[in-house]
Amino acid sequence: MRDRMVSCFSESAVSVSNPSCSSYANTACVNPSLAPSVRNSVACVYRVTLSTQKKILITVTWCKNHSAQGLSINFGDDPSTAAFRLNTNSRLFRKKKGSKLMESGSSSIEVFWDLSNAKYDAGPEPVEGFHLLVMVDSEIGLILGDMAEETVAKKFKTTTSAATVSLISRREHCSGNTLYSTKAQFCDAGIAHDILIRCTGEAEGLRSPVLSVCIDKKTVIRVKRLQWNFRGNQTIFVDNLLVDLMWDVHDWFFNPASGYAVFMFRTRSGLDSRLWLEEKLVQKDQERVEFSLLIYACKNQ
Repeated sequence: MRDRMVSCFSESAVSVSNPSCSSYANTACVNPSLAPSVRNSVACVYRVTLSTQKKILITVTWCKNHSAQGLSINFGDDPSTAAFRLNTNSRLFRKKKGSKLMESGSSSIEVFWDLSNAKYDAGPEPVEGFHLLVMVDSEIGLILGDMAEETVAKKFKTTTSAATVSLISRREHCSGNTLYSTKAQFCDAGIAHDILIRCTGEAEGLRSPVLSVCIDKKTVIRVKRLQWNFRGNQTIFVDNLLVDLMWDVHDWFFNPASGYAVFMFRTRSGLDSRLWLEEKLVQKDQERVEFSLLIYACKNQ
């Protein structure tokens, strides 16, 4: 997908818009009557920096389908093998509360979790009543959930050191219609923004499909004649950051049986003149933390 997208864009194709001054800025996204598509899985990649300056990537994936619901955790750059896996639906393997000690590379890792009272919204991620805690080499590496701070206070001494954590990537897989709703925080010091992606068509009285992307109910891009402009990119400003916004809905029109659309948001420095897809996705020596949001959208026929 990366090579395919790079081949479709050039530096001269990048345009910049600011939601506060865009021609669509005063056009609020109207919530349509149909419900947004359902998230089937969400994978978040965290970069954890220990007190020894050792860095480790932790990928937490929440998933839900007709037969299973749970999470998996990967450590390092290779996402193919999960070091920790939990299926909360299985009668044989269900364990909604517990801990597990394991080794990953040269690190000693311990995972604590409690999903026994977790509450879920429409997606696979719990929204409250849970905690997930990952210890790396006796340091608090990753804390998730509204019950996490209470758990840390009970289980560990106040002198236990905590690593520095940054969310660098979030990947969502959705299925349903052509309306997608999510939230994203583009930097550690920023706020969570509401993102709405909507593709309208003949059912709404339009001659050709139109793609609209809204952030906090403000339309930041509007792509007409989507069948011809099925791939594209635009740069917007969010929280004083440059954010590359790219879309590829080719398969919606030309491979509808099994195709899916891809929407990507990625922050970059104002000094970068190239699209982020032309750079390495992970730059280990780079101190500046970037964030990316990828949405894989399946349209049910």
